[in-house]
Amino acid sequence: MLYDISLKIIYDYEVPVSGGRHLVRVLPATLPGRQRLVVGSLSCHPMPAERTESIDFFANPFTSILFRNSHADLTIRMQARVQVEAQALTADFSPDLTGLPAELAACWSVDADAPHHFAGPSPLLPEVADIAAYARDTITDTMTVRQIAVALCDRIHRDFAYDGEATTVNTTPAEAFKLKRGVCQDFAHVMIVALRSLGIPAGYVSGFLRTIPPPGKERLEGADAMHAWVRVWCGTTGGWLELDPTNNIPAGTDHIVVGHGRDYGDVAPVIGVLKSYGSQTTKQAVDVIPVP
Repeated sequence: MLYDISLKIIYDYEVPVSGGRHLVRVLPATLPGRQRLVVGSLSCHPMPAERTESIDFFANPFTSILFRNSHADLTIRMQARVQVEAQALTADFSPDLTGLPAELAACWSVDADAPHHFAGPSPLLPEVADIAAYARDTITDTMTVRQIAVALCDRIHRDFAYDGEATTVNTTPAEAFKLKRGVCQDFAHVMIVALRSLGIPAGYVSGFLRTIPPPGKERLEGADAMHAWVRVWCGTTGGWLELDPTNNIPAGTDHIVVGHGRDYGDVAPVIGVLKSYGSQTTKQAVDVIPVP
């Protein structure tokens, strides 16, 4: 699938800020065999005093922008054309939980994609006893890693309600699990904590999701969304598998990857600091348009 993607994020500050620095991760990634960024651009208003492009530890491109002058709002725009390839679902060669440690031990790589970085707690995802018990209650001893991941994806989708008002970007997995409500970030975080509690490496995927309007309804401009889902390490043969617990589906050609990380903190679309006081409001509009 070929897509044209546009994103607009607007920050309105209650009190004009006198300066700030932000890291922006919104451009789709190029991933061999999975996805190719054909062309992309990122712009800001007002213009930053400094701007640099770089790549983080997990091989995610990002843009650093610095503002020195006062401004009452900030608009970030991204436009991109990206090619997404369908991923064939192969036979399940993943180990069971007793065989997984040996496959992990045999993996000597410590590069950005190595499963070792995704096996234990991360800054936003500590161990949660209730989620660990929930994971254990979901599986059987005969299940493979892939079967476990699919079962957890299905159960979280059934047990949790999507509710954009129930949580915030700072809600912890323990809080979201207690509520049994939240958004894609919460669904993904809970699933990652559950998988890691079983010794299964799992990571966070940030990206875009094309939404399809109901039959007979026109697509609304700006109605698509940034999205989050989960990647699971299924052993040396199975490699990484991407699952979307919010929708209970494998990630497919409607899922466009921006970045991989241990949790949301590694791939937040915009993160930074401001010289200011008072509150701010944020508006976001996304369009994911298939190109004939």
